Amino acid sequence: MVRIAPRYGLFIDGEFKPAADGRVFTTVNPASEESLSEVALAGPADVDRAVSSARTAFERVWSRMPGSERAKYIYRIARLLQERAREFAVLESLDNGKPIRESRDVDIPLAAAHFFYHAGWADKLSYAGFGAAPRPLGVAGQVIPWNFPLLMAAWKLAPALAAGNTCVLKPAETTPLSALLLAEVCQQADLPPGVVNIVTGAGETGAAIVAHPSVAKVAFTGSTEVGKQIREAVAGTGKKLTLELGGKAANIVFDDAAADQAVEGIVNGIFFNQGHVCCAGSRLLVQESVAGQVVERLKRRMATLRLGDPLDKNTDVGAINSRQQLDRIRELSASGEAEGAGRWSPPCDLPERGFWFAPTVFTGVSQSHRIARDEIFGPVLSVLTFRTPEEAVTKANNTPYGLSAGVWTEKGSRILWMAQRLRAGVVWANTYNRFDPASPFGGYRESGFGREGGRHGLEAYLHV
Repeated sequence: MVRIAPRYGLFIDGEFKPAADGRVFTTVNPASEESLSEVALAGPADVDRAVSSARTAFERVWSRMPGSERAKYIYRIARLLQERAREFAVLESLDNGKPIRESRDVDIPLAAAHFFYHAGWADKLSYAGFGAAPRPLGVAGQVIPWNFPLLMAAWKLAPALAAGNTCVLKPAETTPLSALLLAEVCQQADLPPGVVNIVTGAGETGAAIVAHPSVAKVAFTGSTEVGKQIREAVAGTGKKLTLELGGKAANIVFDDAAADQAVEGIVNGIFFNQGHVCCAGSRLLVQESVAGQVVERLKRRMATLRLGDPLDKNTDVGAINSRQQLDRIRELSASGEAEGAGRWSPPCDLPERGFWFAPTVFTGVSQSHRIARDEIFGPVLSVLTFRTPEEAVTKANNTPYGLSAGVWTEKGSRILWMAQRLRAGVVWANTYNRFDPASPFGGYRESGFGREGGRHGLEAYLHV
């Protein structure tokens, strides 16, 4: 299915190389806690090598190449992702813990779709609405999270390459393997050396990329806390910056919604990818007159979810990505009980080894509870009620975040009324967690700024 090397180097200038100081770290399978591989730990000297390589490739090759030629390389990467889809899906589930059904049916196809989509833009930038001759920025430093490792790499790399930039990408320290397999795809596609560089490591590696003076653009997806640190670091440097940060989305169900359809949307909104989703619908707002009915149906549906081996195609809920994340989920869930909310989980036998947490729903939640305010980033749902649309909007907007929201109702006029008033970058109507490369995604307030995907996502990688 997939071959995992015992040790991986840094991908710099088209080749895999050890870290300058020889340091490595171990990546583990969160479902079993078994070691998967040793990976090079990049320091400042390695980051400097990667940025220098990217700068040279930008000046000598990539920025001078016609868009139609760049498109051929990007298209080739997309096709290779499709050809090696099974390999990537298995590796993603091993390293991340997500169910193979999700990595196979969502992550890998969407990653390939982003490369296909942006390949089409590479020779059409002058028609994108950013002026007659928009120019690339230079070297893009990109730092991505652990929840969608390959998909986030595609979100970052595809628009940057299409716009004519070169890249230095840092995957999360707990999920580096699919990015390193993507490096092999870049070799297989004969991408010119230095156009894509992948350096692995922890926070200090990402900080070195952000601070490097030759990086012209910084793109970060991750926690709001780290996003604030990055914004401070680049202030006054002239670097372009986009941040896609945390969220505490409201999934709002009105009394006229199709109940079974809404329940499926609720389950998809919070239990997809174990709740490791920045736009997860972690706050369920249900109209008071149907709250009991919706919660009862939700519990029946939760009882059918299968938790277990991520490589089993019948698994619905996989492993939590790391011990650190599991501890946070447990701590916030305990605070929900301590503050008086009612906790319920379906009968569920958790494996003895690995990092596991049963799907959980809290009822009787008030807006002052931590579980209603803090991003848990796990399979934990808080249920609140409302009586009127105005109250629903007030409660939904009672958060420092502004990434996403969902509305369930049969009335189109109500959907539009809600969408105009919800302070969220993305509002789904009678669905949830739907993504398309042509549709821009992003938030504002403490969920960050800038957009990824669509024509809007290209702007962040161009002089306009």
